[in-house]
Amino acid sequence: MVTYALQRGVLVLTLDDDPGTRVQELPGHIRDLVRAHEPRPVVIILGDHATDPVITAVQHAHRMCNELGMLISVVTHSAGARRALDAQPFDVGTRLVIHARTDTAIATALTTA
Repeated sequence: MVTYALQRGVLVLTLDDDPGTRVQELPGHIRDLVRAHEPRPVVIILGDHATDPVITAVQHAHRMCNELGMLISVVTHSAGARRALDAQPFDVGTRLVIHARTDTAIATALTTA
């Protein structure tokens, strides 16, 4: 479902493409990990076939990180996931930054944070 690691001071979360029956737990699990490592920047890695519930969980994480004043970005190669995440309205906070490479996302998070 979610694996995580600290890489150079950045919380890196890797989400399964399809969390299956545990989809309802995904936003809460992400929230708990982010809050436990607050105020570290967060990078979420998505697979090439992220499902709608995974995209929704990332959108929840983005809103939460904005409320906490934490930097968050996403890594994905999926054009569909990028479009879905770009379509998210943002009226408060920052727009979600989407990267194609994990190392670039981590380096940017370190530089920006």
